[in-house]
Amino acid sequence: MTIEQSTIEARVEAGFSRANFIADLGIRPTACGAGWVEAELSILPRHFQQGGFVHAGVQTTLADHCAGAAAATTLAEGFSVLSVEFKLNLLRPALCETLLCRAEVLKSGKQICVAESEVFALKNGEKRLFSKATVTLAVLPVAATLPR
Repeated sequence: MTIEQSTIEARVEAGFSRANFIADLGIRPTACGAGWVEAELSILPRHFQQGGFVHAGVQTTLADHCAGAAAATTLAEGFSVLSVEFKLNLLRPALCETLLCRAEVLKSGKQICVAESEVFALKNGEKRLFSKATVTLAVLPVAATLPR
């Protein structure tokens, strides 16, 4: 199944715009294609934990949402994904101006997708890997993922 780039872009944009928590954090998509999504977050004081580093929850949310968006680019019309499990390795404390994320689908199936996300910190023009996630997502009909 080949999905047109315009359809992929529309899916990714819709997935980001409908996710209120993602908008509240300030995460925005920057690029996408079949099986991958990139996003960024400009770091504000509200993103820090008590020690002054970017909160692990912020990095986790960025990695998880990008993985879901990447998986969504591979699905047939009428289907969506819902995270069922993820593992995040925090490789070093993040102290930066911007977080960047790239998620890529490792396997897209009829019931399960697996994606990998890498979160980078951008500081003084230098990009450095700060965390890496593996995300497992269930593939569900769109109606099954809507709140009741």
